Amino acid sequence: MDTTYTKVKNYIEKHHMIEDGDLIAVGVSGGADSVCLLDMMHRLSGERCFSLLAVHVDHGVRAESAQDAAYVEKLCRNLGIPFVLRKVDMEGYAAANGMSLEEAGRMLRYGAFEEALREQRRDLAQCRIAVAHNADDRAETMLFHLFRGSGIKGMGSIRPVRESVIRPLLCLERNEIEPYLACRKLHYCHDCTNDSDAYARNRIRHHILPYAKEEICAGAVGHMNGLADLLEETERYLTVQTEKLWEKYVEEFQPDAASVSLCVCTGELLREDPVMCRRVLLACLEGIAPYRKDITRRHVESLEKLIRGNGSKELFLPCGIRAYKEYDRLFLYRKRITDEKTMTVAGKGLKENAEADSETEKAAYTIVPPVELCLPDGSIYSFTLFECDALYNENQQNIPRNRYTKWFDYDKITTTVLLRTKRPGDFLSIDAALHKKSVKQYMINEKIPKIQRDSMYLLADGSHIMWIPGYRISQQYKVDESTRRILQVQLRGGHHGGTNRSIID
Repeated sequence: MDTTYTKVKNYIEKHHMIEDGDLIAVGVSGGADSVCLLDMMHRLSGERCFSLLAVHVDHGVRAESAQDAAYVEKLCRNLGIPFVLRKVDMEGYAAANGMSLEEAGRMLRYGAFEEALREQRRDLAQCRIAVAHNADDRAETMLFHLFRGSGIKGMGSIRPVRESVIRPLLCLERNEIEPYLACRKLHYCHDCTNDSDAYARNRIRHHILPYAKEEICAGAVGHMNGLADLLEETERYLTVQTEKLWEKYVEEFQPDAASVSLCVCTGELLREDPVMCRRVLLACLEGIAPYRKDITRRHVESLEKLIRGNGSKELFLPCGIRAYKEYDRLFLYRKRITDEKTMTVAGKGLKENAEADSETEKAAYTIVPPVELCLPDGSIYSFTLFECDALYNENQQNIPRNRYTKWFDYDKITTTVLLRTKRPGDFLSIDAALHKKSVKQYMINEKIPKIQRDSMYLLADGSHIMWIPGYRISQQYKVDESTRRILQVQLRGGHHGGTNRSIID
């Protein structure tokens, strides 16, 4: 008994699970594992300076759940530990959210733990949630992830510490827990749902793992936990390296208020090791998807095939994500969906339907200087009108050369100036002879990504585009010796033309 307790105490110290002054919510179902955890945490609280709170969650599934709650409450009363009971509708929650009972139960439990902690403390910085996963649980989870095609992170299985969640019993195998309870003369409840093979994890628990221990290696669980530790360390290192590559090759931008996008410099990324290349692509998908569970290795492989192929192509992925390859850049784009009814099931993932996928019409802003406009993407346009005599001389030395500050001959404007997105028929003058080029062709020649073309705001005089911000102005509106009034346009903030830097032309 003392050896088992010392083993857990050392494990807690090794992983820095508890700090002095912490309030720890212990999840206590009444089963053997959670009763063992509660007893050990109570013993340790006598040696360390932290407080305990026992939380029991009644999932509303088993008829004997009221008896389990009563037992846990009595146990806590005997130990002098505050007790909190939370009743949840696991089956109703699972049905309403389209998830498995196991997943629904996990989400409701952790929600109940956090709610109980908030009632005790407003500041959760020194709060922890202790759950009773043991080494056998970790081995079962590892096999479960292995069979379903997991990567290193999944094979690392259950971690000792995950944010505010701690697992002090992860160092104990199941055959160490019941002898400890017997020595401590502690009773526990039996959950009959653990006897059923209806759940995949139970089939691994009842058949596969016992066979491995009996027929292959008696120390299988210990060896698997050692491997899980090694894989977790490996994953931590690779995560740091992935973050460094993300900083080098990935840029986040927002083409409009209803979308979220990423731009990846694939030419440089493809020179990295293929393993790291795939990890960056996975990180991109995880960063843009609203949830992780629909992203698989198959989707990462599809992205890698896309960026290694020739030409410009497009790929449709789960969660309404579109991937565009243009030139040496990859763009991942997803519209934010505010109404879940606009999502329809498509295969194993989710894809936006035609109604949700249609491009919304952007606003056109009428410009009457002086005025300042703040657009949804964070960019700010300032329009000022000057008399030419005050700012212009024969040497034209006052004309701004900054990419995001431009001057225009105001008297050459024939209609009302608009700040808007591109439309069919838009053109600009490209030389002193005022030869025209379509805005569409100009953007293609300048390798402006397709995903940005429709969302970029342009300064327009009818169909004549005066300025493509971040690029060029039309020759028609350039200031010269005959100019009397100057329209100055200054752009600050946001992302325009693939850059947010102010560069001299």
